[in-house]
Amino acid sequence: MAPGPQLSNPFLLGFDGLEHLIERMAKSSGDGYPPYNIERLPKGENGEILRITLAVAGFSPDQLEITHEENQLLVRGRQADDPSRTFLHRGIAARQFQRAFVLAEGIEIGGAELMDGLLTIELIRREPERVVRRIKISTGR
Repeated sequence: MAPGPQLSNPFLLGFDGLEHLIERMAKSSGDGYPPYNIERLPKGENGEILRITLAVAGFSPDQLEITHEENQLLVRGRQADDPSRTFLHRGIAARQFQRAFVLAEGIEIGGAELMDGLLTIELIRREPERVVRRIKISTGR
């Protein structure tokens, strides 16, 4: 048996990729930087809205990158040292970070904004259509 979480419940069919997501998220948990909030906003006409807010003081928009691939949202920040500056004390280090969030099926990225050192990313979960389909049973003849 392979190491790691095993989804062996016979009622969980087709969730093989979920194990890989759990493993990937465990590896990318990181050092807790930057701190972040996730909040649920009141439901609007577009559906449920979630907001991720990351504290990224000192980063400019060109030092931040947000990518969405399959069901993973990845936020990266890269700061470079300015060689023209000489510090007598350096308490604010130039850092890099990577923060990953796994998104449920059907969540869309509504947009991102950087203001006052806070990066906010809006996520929209639209109400799924409820489809009931009757399956014809054949007799095997």
